[in-house]
Amino acid sequence: MQSALALRHARRAAGLTQRELARRAGVPQSTVARIEGGDHQPLVSTLDRLLQACGRSLDVSPLRGAGIDRTLIHALLALSPTERVQRAVDDAAGLARLGL
Repeated sequence: MQSALALRHARRAAGLTQRELARRAGVPQSTVARIEGGDHQPLVSTLDRLLQACGRSLDVSPLRGAGIDRTLIHALLALSPTERVQRAVDDAAGLARLGL
């Protein structure tokens, strides 16, 4: 459904009708209507071509924080300052044993 909203918003912001967008992107108008209606999930290349015809681009940047396990972060933040220092000392000793 995200592609439907993104395409509709981009098309309207560009002041294009579905027919004009379809002509510019080289796809059938029915395809534009089906995508905007949420009845069809386009290929990434098709969505990118349609958005480019609206003067927009498809940004595929990773979401901030995606794939980060926050469990360890929360556990470390729960440590007292003394416990944090002791962990740092222990970690430094372990690295020294490895020759790092």
